[in-house]
Amino acid sequence: MDKYLIVGLGNPGDEYAETRHNTGFMVLDAFAKASNIVFADKRYGFVGETMLKGRKVFLLKPTTYMNLSGNAVRYWLNQENIDQSRLLVVSDDVAIPVGQFRLKASGSNGGHNGLGHIQQLIGQQYARLRMGIGNDYPMGMQIDHVLSRFPLEEMEKLQPAINVAVDIIKSFVLAGIDITMNQYNKLGKGK
Repeated sequence: MDKYLIVGLGNPGDEYAETRHNTGFMVLDAFAKASNIVFADKRYGFVGETMLKGRKVFLLKPTTYMNLSGNAVRYWLNQENIDQSRLLVVSDDVAIPVGQFRLKASGSNGGHNGLGHIQQLIGQQYARLRMGIGNDYPMGMQIDHVLSRFPLEEMEKLQPAINVAVDIIKSFVLAGIDITMNQYNKLGKGK
């Protein structure tokens, strides 16, 4: 049976809920809600499971904190014997405006600590969906920005992108990364 690991990056704990840095968690929560998936507290993360047309899909929200996300990703890839080509990591990205996104088959970490730690442990060859959180913050205030909550007007831009991200996950599992990039990346660039 084909198995897939979909990872949403974020930080555990109520103080981080709904913050920009937890956009990956928000996408997985939306996917889980749409599919009636319940997360269980397991090793290195909250894990949910579902089937999509005969394919087993694991959803992972690491509880390792962002900067050690690679520990959870590597553990669950090995634990479930999932090929790295069937890994999709969803993260926030300050270089992309709110409400936009980019899907890539592989690449650098772009300065993102969570992606950086994953890259240290398993390399760059994995798909990633970067969700825009904007970079409208004063110089030197990036940490405050990524750990802040989205104001209402930004949530109104983000929510449609989260809804599309749920469809991207399904497409990634059912059609593969290349078809999914071709179909969705033009939508991610905004108007």
